[in-house]
Amino acid sequence: MTANSSIKPPLWFWIVGVLALLWNLMGVSAYLMDAYMKDETRAAFSEAQKSIFENQPTWITGAYAIAVFFGAIACMALLLRKKWAKPLFWISLLAIIARTVYYFFMTNATDVFDMIQGTIVPILVLTIAGLLVILSEIGIDRKWLS
Repeated sequence: MTANSSIKPPLWFWIVGVLALLWNLMGVSAYLMDAYMKDETRAAFSEAQKSIFENQPTWITGAYAIAVFFGAIACMALLLRKKWAKPLFWISLLAIIARTVYYFFMTNATDVFDMIQGTIVPILVLTIAGLLVILSEIGIDRKWLS
């Protein structure tokens, strides 16, 4: 172990790291539920909601997968105190930005879904991803990550 990696992070770092991992694992779960959604579940959607899901470009599905899987792996790296968490968080954030821009400006998702699902959750996801990038930068600056 090098001198730089012997600096122990505070308790809040571990709490935030575990909560972030759980948050990102919920994202992975949501992605898998969307990817393997049964026809009966989709039948409960309104026609406008079905249209958004069915006309979604492949690159948006890819961005969704990248966002959640890279975010979860980045959280694991953060808890392992690895500085390569930072580029993974950045990749996840960029994928989230791409997906959010698509839904806000290239679809009518904000009109089709309720306020929580259509606006608040996407902004919350984007905010948390940005804060995790900042946390990884703090961790590197304070030599908690090596």
